[in-house]
Amino acid sequence: MVLLVTAATAWALGETTGSPAVILGMVVLELLGGLAVGLVIGWIGARLLKRIALPASGLYPLGAMGWALLADGAGALLHVSGFAAVYICAVVLGNSDLPHRNATKSFAEGVGWVAQIGLFVMLGLLAHPERFSSRVIITGVLAGLFLTVIARPLSVWASAVWFRVPWRDQAFLSWAGLRGAVPIIMATVPLASALPQAKDLFDLVFVFVVVYTTLQAPTLGWMARKLGLTTGDDALDIEVEVAPLDKIQADFMQIKVPAGSQLHGVTVFELRLPPSTVVSLIIRNGTPFAPGAKDVIRSGDELLVVVPSRYRYRVESRFKQIGRGGRLSKWHEDR
Repeated sequence: MVLLVTAATAWALGETTGSPAVILGMVVLELLGGLAVGLVIGWIGARLLKRIALPASGLYPLGAMGWALLADGAGALLHVSGFAAVYICAVVLGNSDLPHRNATKSFAEGVGWVAQIGLFVMLGLLAHPERFSSRVIITGVLAGLFLTVIARPLSVWASAVWFRVPWRDQAFLSWAGLRGAVPIIMATVPLASALPQAKDLFDLVFVFVVVYTTLQAPTLGWMARKLGLTTGDDALDIEVEVAPLDKIQADFMQIKVPAGSQLHGVTVFELRLPPSTVVSLIIRNGTPFAPGAKDVIRSGDELLVVVPSRYRYRVESRFKQIGRGGRLSKWHEDR
């Protein structure tokens, strides 16, 4: 999207020669180059972060962000899409079972919120409230209505139909949309290039994002319930935190059992964990105790498990299987 907006702005100003097909080809090449850079750097970063035992857990979120910044810099150096490189790098890192991934996820979400709030404040200063006439507001609302009712459902269907996504999920995606600072940032590209009527476009986009974020965000929960995607009190998945114990080639897993999980009522023996895997401690209502094979797991418990590194994925999968299907869930070997 960034590449398309930038290329379209340059083309409108006459700064780019060639037909739209040539420009589109350049955009595709930069995008593919960014995807390749992000994939390589993300793969290298994931392997290193999983193998290196850092002295403090707080360094893992910083390490993950460092690799994302490296992907952006490499993309700029190679004249490919840095946005695509960062995105793919983050996807690879986020799906690589990194140590302390919950802490890393929380850190990334916090940084994202701070950045987005800062962007809204900064971009709000660029807007001109005196130009928010009834014409601009009505046009923004009508444009948003068109995107919500027609354009976005069609784009969601065209993207999801190949993956057989259920129609309820498609309907929710169509209603939720993507709201945030990104559309406003895109509007600053022609504004910075002094494109004619760019100020009106920026104000229009700003009004559209603010109005539809305010109106649609509170209805997402209601819409999900109406579509049958949630009942409002669904049990959350178990939370798994992992820290490496490099000296004995083992991992230390911290597992939280949420309310409604099928792990409730299962004994430690019924977990059927791999060899040398030990549930070393259960913390219940703030009181820790060393469990035996016949001790029963309860909702709200926090389990501390020591597992050989080679069995980590299997143990995590096993806990999730029981959490969803109960003690009779089948044991799946690693693929």
